[in-house]
Amino acid sequence: MIFLREKDEIHKLKESAKVLVNGFKAVFNTLEAEIETRVLDTVAEKEILKWGAIPAFKGYRGFPASICISINDVIVHGIPGDEIIQDGDIVSIDMGVKLNGYFSDAARTFKVGGISEDKKRLLKVTKKSLYLGIEEFQKGNRLSDISHKIQSYVEKKGYSIVRELVGHGIGTSLHEDPQIPNFGSPHQGPTLKPGMVFAIEPMVNMGKKEVSFDDDGWTVRTADKKPSAHFEHTVVLTENGPEILTIDIEELD
Repeated sequence: MIFLREKDEIHKLKESAKVLVNGFKAVFNTLEAEIETRVLDTVAEKEILKWGAIPAFKGYRGFPASICISINDVIVHGIPGDEIIQDGDIVSIDMGVKLNGYFSDAARTFKVGGISEDKKRLLKVTKKSLYLGIEEFQKGNRLSDISHKIQSYVEKKGYSIVRELVGHGIGTSLHEDPQIPNFGSPHQGPTLKPGMVFAIEPMVNMGKKEVSFDDDGWTVRTADKKPSAHFEHTVVLTENGPEILTIDIEELD
């Protein structure tokens, strides 16, 4: 069942998203080479709690941390710990917040120091694919129009789309219907309606689409060990088109 959120609910989602943005700002201001990933997790959790919110990921299906930190060939769900971030890394931060019963979710891949031109292009294409997908989140379109637009652009640029991991609805639960693949044929699936709230999140690999899973049960890597990037926004469909609730993380470059 895909929920259609009312005006008061969207206000609550926006308030949750504001806390999420503050969490991202705190992480961004701390992120640098030679820092352990656990430090970023502590910073994010402290900031989220400061606003009376809850880190949505901590304890979710047993996940042990407040944010996911995925470096270079890790696509998603990297667990913060004693790994040290290096100059030249790309670091994906995925964060969720629960405030007054409503969830927000976003991800962004940051560059640390001087990264290669190949990595710069990967980040640029992945971010662009997210916005192209969001442009298809329009009243009367079908769900797979989002998916197809992302896949078409990414593959045209010579990259690959992860199949095992998808976007999702979001609201009073972190993950709600529908699942939103980043691939597929156009004009399929449910018709998009105002009030729908989606977490749209392309995960793009520099190399092949295949993935591997670490023994920790969480960490997902590219099978060929080439870099991957991940960008995500929480977006509500209004009568006038898509509104990005987590847009303020865009100022963090």
